[in-house]
Amino acid sequence: MNVVIIEDEARTARQLERLLKKYDPALHIVAQLPSVKEAVAWFNQHISGQPGSDQPPLADLAFMDIHLEDGLAFAIFEQTQLTLPIIFTTAYEEYMIKAFKVNSIDYLLKPVDYDELAAALDKFKALRPQSGLPDLNSLLALIQKPHEPAFKERFMVSLGTRIRSVEVGDIAYFYSEEKATFLVSKEGTSLPIEYSLDQIAGMLNPDRFFRVNRQFLVARPAIQTIHAYSAGKLKLDLLPQSRHEVFVSMSRITEFKDWLGR
Repeated sequence: MNVVIIEDEARTARQLERLLKKYDPALHIVAQLPSVKEAVAWFNQHISGQPGSDQPPLADLAFMDIHLEDGLAFAIFEQTQLTLPIIFTTAYEEYMIKAFKVNSIDYLLKPVDYDELAAALDKFKALRPQSGLPDLNSLLALIQKPHEPAFKERFMVSLGTRIRSVEVGDIAYFYSEEKATFLVSKEGTSLPIEYSLDQIAGMLNPDRFFRVNRQFLVARPAIQTIHAYSAGKLKLDLLPQSRHEVFVSMSRITEFKDWLGR
């Protein structure tokens, strides 16, 4: 079996390769690609599994991380005619449905467990003889799991030796300061969190939370008053009160007003 690994963390890629070799010592890694740009260039050059090609596929399967060094892996499908079966590996659950809208065989959460990896490869082998690429509905039936929420429902926060679970409904807003990110509860407690605002924005229901500027991501109920300044500038009073003045970025004002009106 020939495999492509698309992963921007070299250590993770090496660990995945070790697990694959454990499953099948004869398995061959034909390429290890760290970015959307390099993956697009590689697939476009090798035309692996693309329609109309008389050449046998250079790779049988790809393992693909979703968060790459220059963007989300889904951009690869927008820039290639890739039909190669994919097993996604990621630390984020929220992309599962989107993953199965492309050529996905399975979706493994990091750190990748060997038994889950082996089960995914067994599934790939079982599906492969039926037709080059399995039908999406068949795939969804095979990987059917109890329904998970489309958006994150709680965050785990480390406080020294303790771990606290905070429900999303109890969060007023998130903010970043000096390369750190914090959530602020409705009671006004500020807690450090191990995600960037960019990551958090992709985890939350956009009907409830809005990224008003580079520093703040706020929940609708936390907005108490909106002050109109000159040149259309908007300032927000939040509850609990923020130590920083919170303005809506000029580039986001129209979108913000639309969001408030939903």
